Amino acid sequence: MSHIRAKKKLGQHFLVDENLLGVIGRLAELSPEDVVLEIGPGQGVLTRYLAVRVARVHAVEIDASLAPLLGEIGANVELHLGDALRLDLAGLAPTATKLVSNLPYNIATPLLVESLDGLPQIGLWCVMLQREVADRLFAEPGTKPYGAVSVLVQLTAERTGFHAVSRTVFRPPPNVDSALVAFRRTGLPHDFARLKELVVAAFAHRRKTLPNSLALAGLASRRSAAEALAAIGRAAETRAEALAPSDFVALAEALR
Repeated sequence: MSHIRAKKKLGQHFLVDENLLGVIGRLAELSPEDVVLEIGPGQGVLTRYLAVRVARVHAVEIDASLAPLLGEIGANVELHLGDALRLDLAGLAPTATKLVSNLPYNIATPLLVESLDGLPQIGLWCVMLQREVADRLFAEPGTKPYGAVSVLVQLTAERTGFHAVSRTVFRPPPNVDSALVAFRRTGLPHDFARLKELVVAAFAHRRKTLPNSLALAGLASRRSAAEALAAIGRAAETRAEALAPSDFVALAEALR
């Protein structure tokens, strides 16, 4: 495998330390009947590990030059070539109930956010992320890492595991620290698409008050946003980072 060079433009950092696989297997709670979706299999180190432990692996890879390597792993590995952000993942892997991946860092956040409602059959995620992104997922309100992705993930899932990862497990080593995060679906709030729009707009201008942010996004007038905040017991000067995930659900209801 050593002859395959990582492509910088694709954000490739191949997992090469197989000692980490046991941690992934434990956090992913793998069982023989599982159907797993893997995004960015790269050289297939994790894919091989999964293939002998689960019923089926749907591997999505953008780099066609890796197809010969990935195609020989096993009969229960189905390779899908293409950009994971553009493919219909729900159509490709309709029976997958777990997403287990060393996610390409340049698409990790949008892919995770999209998977929350775009892949409703996924019940458990176990993903390798840039440490900074991993810290955002379950950050507390009022802290610097807390943002739109924190709210959306926490409204749909609970964290079940976390493991800091050294840069040396990848080739080439990335310039950032990494972490494995596992979380399990708890549910999907009503009208999640509208809620997602509200949350993203609220955090789009972090220094502005919520009424100003929502008005800039065209989601509500400053007056109606201030009234909705008052209805949930918050001042008009409130900023997005002060609201807990459940507050955004209440705010969406008050804005109806």
